Amino acid sequence: MSIAELNEQIKNCRKCPLWQGATQAVPGEGPLDAKVMLVGQNPGAEEDKTGRPFVGRAGKFLNKTLAENRINREELFITNIVKHMTPGNRKPSADEITACLPHLLEQIRIIKPKIIVLLGAAAKETPRIEGIKYVEIIHPSAAMRFTGMREKFRKQIAVLAMHLQQLA
Repeated sequence: MSIAELNEQIKNCRKCPLWQGATQAVPGEGPLDAKVMLVGQNPGAEEDKTGRPFVGRAGKFLNKTLAENRINREELFITNIVKHMTPGNRKPSADEITACLPHLLEQIRIIKPKIIVLLGAAAKETPRIEGIKYVEIIHPSAAMRFTGMREKFRKQIAVLAMHLQQLA
């Protein structure tokens, strides 16, 4: 399956009721040969409007922190474990994650990343695939809300930068 075919499947997905309250699905974006895939929880309101992942406040904070560590967002494939916005931006349910998981696994199969960065608790539900390094970090929205987590988030992104240097 191609990424275009997968994106079309995601846009037309009706495996859970989340599509009913969303403007559109947010499949993800980035180069098909990305060495690193970022996996978040679910799209928020801004992402729902634009159809792009991590473009709201948390995305801006993520972009700033990536740039501070000389990580180019354009070189990453960025997606979410759940592809539609959840009501009130709540954490996705186990059923919603289960419904979306085949899409994420197909994205991983197509992209073949060396590293998958799991942003937040929901993303940690991603099954581990042998041969891929997994890095769990705080979700940028949590780092923004809780002052004590900001420095930890920055340090985690700095560690990610070191992993990327090892890939080069």
